[in-house]
Amino acid sequence: MYDTEYKRKFLVVIDETAECDRALTFAAYRVKRTGGTVVLMSVVQKPEFIGLGVEDVLRAEAVEQAERNLDARLARLRDIGDVRSESVIREGEAAEEIERVIDQDQGIAILVLAASTSAEGPGPLVMHFAGRANALPIPLTVVPGRMSDDEIIAVC
Repeated sequence: MYDTEYKRKFLVVIDETAECDRALTFAAYRVKRTGGTVVLMSVVQKPEFIGLGVEDVLRAEAVEQAERNLDARLARLRDIGDVRSESVIREGEAAEEIERVIDQDQGIAILVLAASTSAEGPGPLVMHFAGRANALPIPLTVVPGRMSDDEIIAVC
């Protein structure tokens, strides 16, 4: 007997950039149409050693901000409706932590990033993963940062 529930997971990196909303919109509407789960991932940087517990305060503040970002995006998923989600917060370098999560969760089938609209280029994560796409064990989807919700929904 076959399991009829599709379990593919779309990994979306959540931060304070406008383009992360583009990636979230793409992943949410794909999941809404085809099934699966959106995994929202936030990565906080390890604080530099400053001394006497200051790192703990900086770490707590960073985690609190990451939780606020995740909560805002989870509210957006609720507005979209009928989108299963998971969330994860990691500490470290973003690219390394993304790769670890992909390695640890065999259900993650697609990494979804959105390109920055900045004249400086598509953004560090897009550059990192697009430059090493053959090293990833899963497909990489890059959503143009200038796409509107309606344009994204139309291609999902």
